Amino acid sequence: MIFEQIATGGCRSYLVGCPDTLSAVLIDPEISQVDRYRALALRDGLRVRYVIDTHTHADHFSAAQQAAQLFEATTVMHLASPAPHARLRLDDGDQLNVGTLRIRALHTPGHTRDSMCLVVGDRVFTGDTLLIGGTGRTDLPTGDPEQLYDSLFGKLLTLAPSTLVFPAHEYKGRSHSTIGDEIAENPRLQKRDRAEFVQMMRDLNLAAPTHLTEALRTNMSGGKTVSQLLAEAAADVPFIGLDELSSRLANRPNDLLILDVREESAFNAGHIPGAMHLPRGQLELRVNEAIPDPTMRIVTCCEFGKISTLAAATLRSLGFTRATALDGGMKTWRESGYGLDTSG
Repeated sequence: MIFEQIATGGCRSYLVGCPDTLSAVLIDPEISQVDRYRALALRDGLRVRYVIDTHTHADHFSAAQQAAQLFEATTVMHLASPAPHARLRLDDGDQLNVGTLRIRALHTPGHTRDSMCLVVGDRVFTGDTLLIGGTGRTDLPTGDPEQLYDSLFGKLLTLAPSTLVFPAHEYKGRSHSTIGDEIAENPRLQKRDRAEFVQMMRDLNLAAPTHLTEALRTNMSGGKTVSQLLAEAAADVPFIGLDELSSRLANRPNDLLILDVREESAFNAGHIPGAMHLPRGQLELRVNEAIPDPTMRIVTCCEFGKISTLAAATLRSLGFTRATALDGGMKTWRESGYGLDTSG
């Protein structure tokens, strides 16, 4: 078996390949690692056939769609997954054949309704159902401690004790465990009475994951993250540096327009001298009357340089082909000591 474990903070994803046919699967991919997955596959000469999410993640952004497009692979999730982009949906006991590898799906609801574990040879990829020294939480959407108890004690923990455990998250740097070690040492699995286990899970009172709403929204719908929108906009927009803009303003060119897209209170508190104010929320509706010359060179600015990047991309899509964005935003402009107009 060709095997790569890829860590992204506490997230773990896996590239698993057949050494005979060089076909492979990618399990629980994370969006910031797409280029690394490609590099690993190229290094080993692998053809990724399937991209699998073990469940709807609430604590990281899935790269399933992007990786599937990159590798021309099939996206795979459990039958209960709400994700519209899953082309192949597995039921309990279904098997994927990848060269000589046999990948068997175990439906293990509890952390989420669509959670599944993947048994491949001597190991099991447990998603967030079973962690090293812990279990998946059950207090997020579609979680259920009763179902988690059944999935663990009635199914997953009946695998051979020597089975290697590779979870989707690990925060202490450990690479793997075994079913036997978890049965013996995992504190949560010592609550073998159903009622005690369920009560323990209900009393955990854990903090919500960072980016919970955005992760669920994008992973369930196949929509874009804010970072993706910003990255796409930045790829289509040129920027202008602080020194360059200051130098150009000193020459007072007639074809240069500074467009401040912040809210009125922020604009009045201090803006680049000569800037026009047009809030981002009104841009599409007012731009034709505000900027009648589409050949004007426009520099958009906001507080941190993110909203102005989106605004510049919008302007370019509307035909203002010389729209650019201020690199760094007004915060950097102020901190660098450039002039401000506070006259409102």
